[in-house]
Amino acid sequence: MMGKQLALKQFGTRLWTREKARPIRARLTDMLETMRVGEVLAIDASGVDVFDFSFASEFFGKALSRLGVDYPGRFVVVEGLTETARENLNQALEASNLIMIERHGNELRLLGKVHQFDRETFLGILDAGEAISAASLGKKLDVSPTAMNERLSKLNNFGVIRREKSSSASGREQFIYKVMS
Repeated sequence: MMGKQLALKQFGTRLWTREKARPIRARLTDMLETMRVGEVLAIDASGVDVFDFSFASEFFGKALSRLGVDYPGRFVVVEGLTETARENLNQALEASNLIMIERHGNELRLLGKVHQFDRETFLGILDAGEAISAASLGKKLDVSPTAMNERLSKLNNFGVIRREKSSSASGREQFIYKVMS
């Protein structure tokens, strides 16, 4: 998995306020600008004891709100969260109707305003172990094609999955979906 890392600890162990978050978010945006499709930007929160709701909202909320639109196919994950930081980040994401990926050891999970169907769809793609079509995932999860396309579109717009063009066995164009590789 190719990617970059932004260590939050370099900015302090307690990150408060929107004012503190703005220049760090600018650095995050600069890093995203240089990334290619498929690359991962890991935000490492190791060594940060806590950040408040305002910091989380400004840094994560504003950066993620346009991730799927401005930087399609690029992934942003957070790792190394304390329980307090995870709770504040989760609340900030929920308040902004956003979702992001947390990497916890080898496990990937969603934080934020995550509906059961979002989690189910995300885990279905992960469990497939490779890129999967909407039709195949719909069959696997027993979901209608229309509902599956809506779910996949939502997760793609949040930047937590990637959509790629492919060809079906019959040669027809289709999209396949995957999580970070």
